[in-house]
Amino acid sequence: MSEATILHADADSFYASVEQRDDPRLRGKPVIVGAGVVLAASYEAKAFGIRTAMGGGLARRLCPSAIVVSPRMSAYAEASKALYRVFDDTAPLVEGLSIDEAFLDVRGMQRLAGSPTEIAARLRQEIRARVGLPVTVGVARTKFLAKVASGVAKPDGLLSVPPERELDFLHALPVERLWGVGAVTAEKLHRLGIGTVGEVAALPEEALVSAVGRAAGRQLHALAHNRDRRRVQPRRRRGSIGSQCALGRRRRSHEGVDAVLLGLVERVTGRMRKAQRVGRTVTLRLRFDDFSRATRSFTLNEPTAETRTVIDTARALFATALPMIEQRGLTLVGIAVSNLQNDVPAQLVLPFDGSSGNALDLAVDEIRNRYGSTAIVRAVLLGRSSGLTIPLLPD
Repeated sequence: MSEATILHADADSFYASVEQRDDPRLRGKPVIVGAGVVLAASYEAKAFGIRTAMGGGLARRLCPSAIVVSPRMSAYAEASKALYRVFDDTAPLVEGLSIDEAFLDVRGMQRLAGSPTEIAARLRQEIRARVGLPVTVGVARTKFLAKVASGVAKPDGLLSVPPERELDFLHALPVERLWGVGAVTAEKLHRLGIGTVGEVAALPEEALVSAVGRAAGRQLHALAHNRDRRRVQPRRRRGSIGSQCALGRRRRSHEGVDAVLLGLVERVTGRMRKAQRVGRTVTLRLRFDDFSRATRSFTLNEPTAETRTVIDTARALFATALPMIEQRGLTLVGIAVSNLQNDVPAQLVLPFDGSSGNALDLAVDEIRNRYGSTAIVRAVLLGRSSGLTIPLLPD
């Protein structure tokens, strides 16, 4: 049996922990990041039942003493970069899952750095010293079990599962610990009298397939026996870059939605240029009052990261959906560009008119990079909220 050499490191309540790190007055206090919707909650706030994505009003009713702070996305992005510098200094193979979570493979490092458990302990100490944040680490033989172990060990803990004890550990846990088991699947399993992972493992695969479907049943059967052959691999580049904005149920004018769409396209194409990517397929995503969804997409002849080209395409797609929007209302709009490739020098396309739609974009990018994202704004977007820019892993 192979050795437990996979680490899953997960920062605890990342946004809230950054706020507590930067403001000593918040330490040990129930902290909520975000007013309208809870983006993050400290463990002191979670003790009152506050959870991510909960409405701000409900959160404050659950914990009237909670301290609500506005999100500082730039601070979280910088903390994430510092976190990943420690990850990269610790192991040769790091697979990022999000800005505050990663798998690390420490195979073959025992002579150089000690056992996997010793490496995990040192990783936690380094992050505390260099980044100032608590992080929980799970150590196991598979990626799945390492992630489960870190979840069990939270907050600010370390749990190593030796191979000879992994099924004893896993089978005692509730079914909700299995990947893919949300509220709906858990309810189906509970109706069958299944409450633990061990009870899932005792079922034949055919019975699970019958209960929750072919793909989910096969996955649950494999995970309940800790069968997970996935290796830790450096993250691949994104297949698409997108952004979306919830509009609420208040009816907006066509001009108002168009301004939102323009802001989203500027955000997406700006990220593409920063990552030196171009793409061909523009996809418009819509959600309606009845919670149904629709998508419209168009593939360009040539890849681009030009704001003008993408907004023209997005507006044309939006126009085709107007009858549906008028009938059903619109609560969310999103834009994405896919079929991405690296932005490398390529053969120019006729006609050779000497103009470059990208020149204005690059000039605006340079101003924003130097003086901030609000240093130069399109007139139609003045006075409008562009929403939060959620930090992402580098592409």
